[in-house]
Amino acid sequence: MARHDDKETIARGAGADAAAIEVAVVEGIDRIAREDWNALLADDDSPFVDWDWLFAMENSKSAVRASGWGPCHLAIHRGKSLVAACPLYLKGHSMGEFVFDQGWADAAERSGIRYYPKLLAGVPFTPHGGRRFLTAPGVARPPLIAALGRALTQLCTDNKLSSVHVNFCLADEAAALRDLGFLERLGYQYHWRNTGFAAFEDYLGALKSKRRYAVRHERAALTAQGVTIKVHAGGEIPDTIFGPMFDLYLSTIEKLYWGRRYLTREFFTEMRERFKRYVCLVCAYRGRKLVAGTFNLQKSGVLYGRYWGCFEDLKYLHFNVCYYAAIEHCIANGIARFEPGAGGEYKWLRGFDPALTHSAHYIAHDGLRRAVARFLVGERREVEAWIAEGHERSQLKPPPPSNAEQP
Repeated sequence: MARHDDKETIARGAGADAAAIEVAVVEGIDRIAREDWNALLADDDSPFVDWDWLFAMENSKSAVRASGWGPCHLAIHRGKSLVAACPLYLKGHSMGEFVFDQGWADAAERSGIRYYPKLLAGVPFTPHGGRRFLTAPGVARPPLIAALGRALTQLCTDNKLSSVHVNFCLADEAAALRDLGFLERLGYQYHWRNTGFAAFEDYLGALKSKRRYAVRHERAALTAQGVTIKVHAGGEIPDTIFGPMFDLYLSTIEKLYWGRRYLTREFFTEMRERFKRYVCLVCAYRGRKLVAGTFNLQKSGVLYGRYWGCFEDLKYLHFNVCYYAAIEHCIANGIARFEPGAGGEYKWLRGFDPALTHSAHYIAHDGLRRAVARFLVGERREVEAWIAEGHERSQLKPPPPSNAEQP
């Protein structure tokens, strides 16, 4: 792909002097100094935009050109200082994105429009919301978002690509990109929120009675099968468990007709060697034998559920490992939010409520852009209606009236 080098002028901050910046494509995260990239991160950024996570994706051959994920990250420098960046990939397919545009690709193909390759600003295989445009502290953020957005559209034009997609971005990023001709797309996930629970029983008490009974029944059933659950987090994780966790990851893929292997065994080795500080494994044992587990990450008061697998199909095992044990871990450690990933009505049944997600899409072809825009209008109405209905049907009991409302 052709490189994009551009000179722009922005203001450092309110009332500060203007300075020239350079926008460039960097084909590999290893070509950006780890300390420079991570200096752009805010305390509440997810671990998925950390240099080590992106390096692990590339170094393990999980997200590389051969797998349809060609790294071409954008970096903005002012002089020798990195002041902004975004993870960017040249995609040869739409797998592993979780903002589904395969229908757009099919429509393009029927119309004789080449849809792939395309550009994706986001993180591989990870449907979490957060900053996609990283900016240095103390530097005015809106001009840098605009500079990155313009660079994305210019890359699309210069390389005759069909589209640019910024997935699971923040609302303010989506709004800024709208001004540059991007189309905003809404979606939803189910998130669990810790409203000050001191113990798992408090969470149960917040559920409606039918669901409370169901959770207790499902937990008791697992105990009756002789299964115990243990959480391994951070530096306390045994090195020997990362290999079996990869095998658990494969076990799910091999059981599903539509399963697709994104990660290599080397990726789990990278996690063990350089990223253990953010890893949280929820493991189920029958005696000393590992029978199931989930690979999660945690940072800044958020638990991110990622990969599940089991060696034995036991009743209610999935719900206990993926949700109840994770919720119990969140409560015990003061974690405020649990994002288990995309989809799942069964999450709503267990006290997870719908949360809005945002993405932004630049479609180069006029006719295709108009068709996608029409589709998004109807889809947006459906998403907003579903979220409103989901909150109305929440399995959490409504909060008690305030003192002012009480007789």
